[in-house]
Amino acid sequence: MERDEESSGLMMEMCTNGGGEETSNRRPIISGEPLDIEAYASLYKGRTKIMRLLFIASHCGGNQTMQLEALRMAYDEIKKGENTQLFRDVVNRINGRLGDKYKMDSAWCESVDRRAEQKKGRLENELSSYRVMKYVVLFMCCLVCLHRSFLVNHYLDNETNLIKESIRMGHNDFGDFYYACGLLSDAFKNYVRTRDYCTTAKHIIHMCMNAILVSIEMGQFTHVSSYVNKAEQNPETLDPIVAAKLRCASGLAHLELKKYKLAARKFLDVSPELGNSYNEVIAPQDVATYGGLCALASFDRSELKAFIPLRFFSLVAKVIDNINFRDFLELVPEVRELINDFYSSRYASCLEYLGSLRANLLLDIHLHDHVDTLYDQIRKKALIQYTLPFVSVDLSRMADAFKTSVSGLEKELEALITDNQIQARIDSHNKILYARHADQRNATFQKVLQMGNEFDRDVRSMMLRANLLKHEYHARAGRNH
Repeated sequence: MERDEESSGLMMEMCTNGGGEETSNRRPIISGEPLDIEAYASLYKGRTKIMRLLFIASHCGGNQTMQLEALRMAYDEIKKGENTQLFRDVVNRINGRLGDKYKMDSAWCESVDRRAEQKKGRLENELSSYRVMKYVVLFMCCLVCLHRSFLVNHYLDNETNLIKESIRMGHNDFGDFYYACGLLSDAFKNYVRTRDYCTTAKHIIHMCMNAILVSIEMGQFTHVSSYVNKAEQNPETLDPIVAAKLRCASGLAHLELKKYKLAARKFLDVSPELGNSYNEVIAPQDVATYGGLCALASFDRSELKAFIPLRFFSLVAKVIDNINFRDFLELVPEVRELINDFYSSRYASCLEYLGSLRANLLLDIHLHDHVDTLYDQIRKKALIQYTLPFVSVDLSRMADAFKTSVSGLEKELEALITDNQIQARIDSHNKILYARHADQRNATFQKVLQMGNEFDRDVRSMMLRANLLKHEYHARAGRNH
């Protein structure tokens, strides 16, 4: 390979990786192991634990042992709650394959349904009584208008706030009830109804967190983004843990919408204070995995190390050496190592880590639809980064580095050249890639001219604004109107 003199140090490292021998001797690659379902499920709680187990049972690729283990754990977890419909669905999916212990328990279902009806009736009576009291207070307020008294007004204001709080709690209890029973749409409606009875910023945040939780379960990620934005309108009332939860929820919403760069920035900015406090939605290991893969797929190589400005914050974040994110990466060493390998141009090692993670990532309820896209983007970035410093590249050595055939690599490079992501041409006979280096002198000159024009335009705009303010143009125009 011929190479530019300026980047010989980096290219020596890349050439070493291309051979693959020193990399494999330097550090053994952690091979992919079958998912430990029990350890995985222990990271979560509540409904998301059940849904993740059922997702594994549906997507484990015909592995009956894994499927039955996931269904068994889901069965046991459901019986701790009140969702009889989900229980019946799981029993049907087990279909007697786990023995008599995991068959339909009609007595349990009838008992839970009976208690649920009783609880629903009690909640309806309480909410109705609060509403009646609300109208009584409104009537008293009308009487006060006829005979004003400071003490009476003060008393009625307190009563009104107490009744509003009671109604808010009543709708909130109904939301909790419907959520426990698996009626997510009804739960969402009741949580949102509390908005009209919120009297403090904390009440608004509590309503938003409940709405976000149910929206994630329903897969309504536009609602998630909406309520995250609403909760963040009062940042002074957010404690660090709630702020971290909101960033996780926003990251999930961006991930589902395939906005990987925005998702990466949200996950990178999650405070380690989150811990296990949001495991009804996401585990700390997920923050590392989702954030790391989204960053690799969407950030340039320079961005992995450089500072990245974040909207609404004066602070900045980065991937490598990010103190906050480092704590999460320590929980998933494979993700940490593949990020470091990618940045250090050790592509054979990086791709092997990705390969070892793939099977388990396909069993993740939020990530499975994005694995192919993320992996494809990461691989393309690696190909571009590999070729960037070279004048010419031996396709045989490059194919060894990327664990592929020369013909397969040629097709990948052709697609990137056609898409104008790599400025090069391929000598198919000699199997060499030749770079087409742009005229750096001309490009720099054009950039300087552009910056000069922009500076001139900005200065003229500022001078015009200063003259308008000096002569009070806006004030006089307002008076004329």
